[in-house]
Amino acid sequence: MTKLSRSLLNWYRKHRRTMPWRGHPDPYAVWVSEIMLQQTRVETVIPYFENWLKLFPDVKALAKASEQDVLNAWEGLGYYSRARNLHKAAKIVAEKFNGELPRDLDDLRSLPGIGRYTVGAIASIAFKMDEPTLDGNLRRVFSRLYDLTDSADSPAGERMLWEYAAQNLPKGKAGDYNQALMDLGATLCLPKNPGCLLCPLMAICKARENGTQELRPVLKPKKKRPHYIHAAGVIIERGSVLLSQRPTDGLLGGMWEFPNGRVNDDPAKELVKALNAAYRLTVRRKEALGVIQHAYTHFKVTVHTFRCRSVSIPKKINLKWVRVTELDDYPMGKVDRQIAKKL
Repeated sequence: MTKLSRSLLNWYRKHRRTMPWRGHPDPYAVWVSEIMLQQTRVETVIPYFENWLKLFPDVKALAKASEQDVLNAWEGLGYYSRARNLHKAAKIVAEKFNGELPRDLDDLRSLPGIGRYTVGAIASIAFKMDEPTLDGNLRRVFSRLYDLTDSADSPAGERMLWEYAAQNLPKGKAGDYNQALMDLGATLCLPKNPGCLLCPLMAICKARENGTQELRPVLKPKKKRPHYIHAAGVIIERGSVLLSQRPTDGLLGGMWEFPNGRVNDDPAKELVKALNAAYRLTVRRKEALGVIQHAYTHFKVTVHTFRCRSVSIPKKINLKWVRVTELDDYPMGKVDRQIAKKL
């Protein structure tokens, strides 16, 4: 056991965070938690995780669920492809592995939504295997411990970080080691103003020694996020509102939304044309209902909403009249959920 792993595990025994999936006997729970935790904070995940296990207590229950129920349970967590892949993978596990998450690493990697990081996390935490892993927290920790000057999100930097994670792995304690690194990155080795004086690895941290901890990890510069303007039509007739279901693939796949389209300068003037181009809908615009702003990972959007009266509606499979009182049953992204709440 290296000095790094020994110091880290001693710290973890005293300071480990309490989470509902830690020590859970079912690998399924570890799998669900790891997928939810991708790009999402622990405090946000906990209530979703607890509700998820009530709704889908095991792989077979998840496999039998409808995609709409799965997306409803995920609504608000974002990155909805995670939920769809989890659902697809559960069907495969139920059919091919009798509902038991496979221990074979190649079988794990073959499942939708499970990449190298998730394989390492599940193998070490759920199955007690000696496998390293590397999430955002671990990248930051190792970039500082070794004062890595390569970009952490470059192929060369990624390769070096995996090597650092593997060479310090304590045999038989990989699960605790990986979780300790996650906790260290989340509580002390923070992106800004790291708590170096409280860190159990301060004495062996090269970035701390060189005074470069605020400069690590080195990351590629982020591209400026484009800003798009959309106009959305809220078409209500006899207590029902018209919704459109997004394609399964892509952003917010399978979610429901109010018919909308991208516009240029004047949303009020361009709404009718945009809805006709996107859905072959013919509407008459009535009053404005408000403006909603939202930032996604790669772009920002401003949505101008208008109440509309329908003139003609094509028979399209992805358009559906929904009772206003039943809107909660239809999974939506944050923008459309805000519109629904106004109704």
